[in-house]
Amino acid sequence: MNAPADAPAAPAASRARETLIELADVTRTYVMADTPHTVLAGVTLDIAAGEFAAIMGPSGSGKSTLLHILGLLDRPTSGSYRLGGRDTGKLDDDALSRLRNQAIGFVFQSFYLVPYATALDNVLLPGLYSDTPGAALRRRGEALLAQVGLSAQAGHKPSQLSGGQQQRVALARALVNDPDLILADEPTGQLDSATSAEIMGLLATVNREAGKTVIVVTHDQATAAYARRQILVHDGRIAKS
Repeated sequence: MNAPADAPAAPAASRARETLIELADVTRTYVMADTPHTVLAGVTLDIAAGEFAAIMGPSGSGKSTLLHILGLLDRPTSGSYRLGGRDTGKLDDDALSRLRNQAIGFVFQSFYLVPYATALDNVLLPGLYSDTPGAALRRRGEALLAQVGLSAQAGHKPSQLSGGQQQRVALARALVNDPDLILADEPTGQLDSATSAEIMGLLATVNREAGKTVIVVTHDQATAAYARRQILVHDGRIAKS
């Protein structure tokens, strides 16, 4: 399948890019009912700053666990993960939380908006744990809502928004701290095809114009086609990168 029209242009071959993500022989094993269950079995993977990558694989392949490790929501059982040159295995929980808040923005299938908060307040939430002054943070939130086409809905609660609008709010929220990395877990899973194309177009724009590294976990080839690199996970291993 050819990449959609608003997929980002391929980077010039001569343009050297720094490595943002370095995974080396990462495993993740959970113990359930005293029985170990290995979900990731020695993953080694580099992703450069500014890439747009899709992680694909069948259900149970380990792709969501991989995303959780990339997002510092989980730790490897063994192996190493360096993010922006920092060895995350040497960070305590507080340092991991700070790095996650500063460097990573998340977009999830289920939106995870606070139901009693307005669209603008939802966008501002990650910024409350940053050093950005309140007035500047609010201006940034308003600007991000404008970028995703929701200025008129800034005061609306999630129940007053369509699914596509809620996902736009979630994308603006992911960007409010100006992170280097955007992680999207099945971001179009609850959307129709037209709205899915709008959301993926916005992610492509974020990658192309803002230079953000974007990684999307998806089972949908149409969604993955927006990425310039497709990474296939099978049985806890990288089958294609």
